[in-house]
Amino acid sequence: MEQIDLTVIWAVIIAFGIVMYVLMDGFDLGVGILFPFAPDESSRDVMMNTVAPVWDGNETWLVLGGAGLLGAFPLVYSVFLPALYIGVFLLLAGLIFRGVAFEFRFKANRSRYLWNWAFAGGSTIAAFAQGAVVGAYIEGFETQGMVYVGGPLDWLTPFTVITGLGLLAGYALLGTTWLIMKTEGELQAWAYRLTTPLLLAVLAVFAIISIWTPLVDDYVRERWFGNIRLLWVLPAMALVCAWLIWQGVRRRQEGIPFVATMGVFVFAYLGLLVSKWPYVVPPDHTIWDAASAPGSQLFLLLGVLFVIPIVLAYTAWTYWVFRGKVRPGEGYH
Repeated sequence: MEQIDLTVIWAVIIAFGIVMYVLMDGFDLGVGILFPFAPDESSRDVMMNTVAPVWDGNETWLVLGGAGLLGAFPLVYSVFLPALYIGVFLLLAGLIFRGVAFEFRFKANRSRYLWNWAFAGGSTIAAFAQGAVVGAYIEGFETQGMVYVGGPLDWLTPFTVITGLGLLAGYALLGTTWLIMKTEGELQAWAYRLTTPLLLAVLAVFAIISIWTPLVDDYVRERWFGNIRLLWVLPAMALVCAWLIWQGVRRRQEGIPFVATMGVFVFAYLGLLVSKWPYVVPPDHTIWDAASAPGSQLFLLLGVLFVIPIVLAYTAWTYWVFRGKVRPGEGYH
C-alpha cells in the first residue's frame, strides 16, 4: 500500500510539473513561433521583452519534471530516451538556440536578423518536437522485457507530425493571447487578428486527433466509448474555453483569451491523462511497473515537497513584479 500511495503521489507531481511547463513555457515558445510574422522590428523588440524576464524561470518546470521522472520512474527513461533520442535532441537544441538568441539579439546590430531566426527557429523546433513526443506517447512504444526494441525514427509518423503541428498552433495561440494581454496599439491589434485563425487551426487539429487516436490505440477507444458520459466532459470543457477565446477576441477583452487558452490546454491534457491512465509507457507498462523503490521515492518526495512551494513562490513574485503592459523602449536590454 505504501508503494502504491507513493507511486500515485509521484504520478500527480510529474503530471503537475509537465502541465506547469506547458502553460508557462508555451506562451513564450508561441511568441518565438510568431516572431517572423511580426509587423516590424520594433514589434519584435516588444514581443521579446514581454517574455524576457520570465522565460528562463518557466523552464524550471521542465528540469523538475525530467529529474522527477528519472528518480521516481526510471523505466520511463530506459524506454523513452532510446525511443525518442532524436526528438529529445531537437527539443533541447531548439531551447538552446532560443536561449542564446535572448542574450545576443539585443547586443547585435548587423547580425540581428540571424538571432531573429535563431529565436524563431529554436522555438518552432522545440514546440514541434514536444508535440511529436506526445504523439509518440499516444501511439505507444515497441518493448520487450521493459526494453525498447524499436528503431530510432519510429517516433516520427504521420500521427506524430499532426500532433507536432497541433502543438505549434496551440503554442502560437498562447503567444497571441499573451501579447493581447501584455501589449497595446498596433501590436495588440495584430495579435487580435491572428488569434481567431489560430483558434480554428487548433480546433481542426483537435478534431483530427480525436478521430485518429481511437484508431491507433484500442485501449483509448475502449476507455473513451466505455465512459462516454464522464470522460467526454473534458473535451466539452475545452470547447467551452474555445468559445470564451472567440468571445474575448470579439469583445476586445485582454485577459480572458489568455486564461481561456490555458483552460483549453489543461482540459486537453487531463483528457490525455485520463485516456491513458495508468499506463506510463504504453501500451503495456503501468506507473507501478515503472516506479523506483519506495525508499527512493520517499527520499525524493521530501526534497520535492520542499522545492515546489519555493518555485511557485518565486514564479508568482516574478510575474507580479513584471505585471502590466510592455511598451516600445522598455524592458530587457
